[in-house]
Amino acid sequence: QVQLVESGGGSVQAGGSLRLSCAASGTNRIFNDMGWYRQAPGKQRELVARMGSGMNTTYDDFVKGRFTISRANAGNTVYLQMDSLKPEDSAVYYCNGRLLLFTSFQNFWGQGTQVTVSS
Repeated sequence: QVQLVESGGGSVQAGGSLRLSCAASGTNRIFNDMGWYRQAPGKQRELVARMGSGMNTTYDDFVKGRFTISRANAGNTVYLQMDSLKPEDSAVYYCNGRLLLFTSFQNFWGQGTQVTVSS
């Protein structure tokens, strides 16, 4: 059974930094891409950053220049370095991994880790 486990969330003051980690287990295959999403209370889950197996990256405009996504050796561990945090970044952050199975992608999600930024 494929599992994604996040760590590194917590509380920080505005302007501070946090580093999230996500490690996958239960598969020998490398995810086609991995990413981070977040969901604040009353809002939909939204993309924060993604990285493909070719190390190409995508960022939400709101986090560009402040957050950096990376993958260990293009494998199934992904990190999110979050700098210059703002109160608006407060949310539950979810790790996501996608595997191409036959002709469609299957999504896997972690349980989420809370990030709280105080002003």
